Amino acid sequence: MNAAIDLLKAIRTGRLQEVRALLDAGTSVEINDGRGDPGLPLGVACFMGYVEIVRELIARGAKANLPDNSQPTSPLSMAIRGRRTEVVKALIEMGVEVPPGMKTGLTDQEMMVARWRGRHYDAASADRTQAGEEPPVFEEIEMVRCYGTDTSVLDADLIRAARDMDKK
Repeated sequence: MNAAIDLLKAIRTGRLQEVRALLDAGTSVEINDGRGDPGLPLGVACFMGYVEIVRELIARGAKANLPDNSQPTSPLSMAIRGRRTEVVKALIEMGVEVPPGMKTGLTDQEMMVARWRGRHYDAASADRTQAGEEPPVFEEIEMVRCYGTDTSVLDADLIRAARDMDKK
């Protein structure tokens, strides 16, 4: 079978491990679409809403930030058309520029937090990568009940930090 077709099938069905295996085997991350434009795998992953596959493709060299992100085939436009706000947030966190006036499906607050996270975590990630360190592992905590938990304090701290960063 064709490795490029196998990669696209793995992306469409959301099989991250298979995507990684194909990329490890040398499959190109930049496959051309029907018009000859590169970026088909990332566009499909964005449209389908597979955030982890989007992150993996970008980590492997897929171009997420195009000269004109308002093009219909840009990763940002594909995520917006698919109504995948989690992917839109992830793209913004990874430094994708949102053209002025483009409707992303995110609130102003969500946009500000995504930009803040991108500036804060990308810089720390780049420092760790240059030092040869592995990225940190984050434990996910599933809370069955959260009666009495006030998360608005955490949100307020994050928003305040983002606003302070925008002022600088």
